[in-house]
Amino acid sequence: MGTIVTVVDAFTDRPFRGNPAAVCILDGPADEDWMQNVAAEMNLPATAFCHAEGEIWRLRWFTPRAELDLCGHGTLATTHVLRSSGVEGTIRYSTHSGLLAAQSLPDGIVLDFPADPTTKAEAPKGLLAALGVPDDTAVRKGRADYLVALEDEAAVRAIRPTFSLLRRVDCRGVSVTAPGDPDADHDVVSRFFVPSIGIDEDSVTGSAHCTLASYWSARLERDRLRYHQASARGGELEVTRVGDRVELFGQAVITMRGEFVS
Repeated sequence: MGTIVTVVDAFTDRPFRGNPAAVCILDGPADEDWMQNVAAEMNLPATAFCHAEGEIWRLRWFTPRAELDLCGHGTLATTHVLRSSGVEGTIRYSTHSGLLAAQSLPDGIVLDFPADPTTKAEAPKGLLAALGVPDDTAVRKGRADYLVALEDEAAVRAIRPTFSLLRRVDCRGVSVTAPGDPDADHDVVSRFFVPSIGIDEDSVTGSAHCTLASYWSARLERDRLRYHQASARGGELEVTRVGDRVELFGQAVITMRGEFVS
């Protein structure tokens, strides 16, 4: 039998929403070129490769173009697949971003990720023009991403980036975010653009919420907040800031299983 690949929609409780990821549970380490080729063949925002190393699971994530250092929806999808195959208890992952943990609850999964605090920053050349927002728009920066804070949810939803310009900005990605509408069932809305890794707009981005949670928990003076990523597919997260960590709660749905024969 070849390698089984499972497609999972993450950060949603319905098929064809949230962010899709492919998951391959392996018997041991795999060749890096093979993993990159599989990710390109799947052509999803992320493909996760996981194998057991004693009580720890080694986890890596690839886009169709490059390996990722941290991927929230790929981790949620992997945990959902492992849980569905009978793995119980808290699952711990060894990754390029250190040790991560995932706890399965009756109604979803909680991921333990590193927080990514932001600092005030000058907008890099071309960023605000690429987003089509005023020159005095507030900009902050985390480890790899910029955060652009707008006034309201409508402004976030109205953003139409010029991706040919955004690709020239020196960063991994850009979160555009604002408080949720007063009558919304979420506290914060965001969108996330990552043309640098071949994804103009990501559907739901767990790693971006490590930055968003650090910013909004301080601004709104609440550690636990509900987030909506307003992409075409849309997705929901509940995120809690816990010191220098964040807890990302989400759900996932398996949509497909197949087999690589070579």
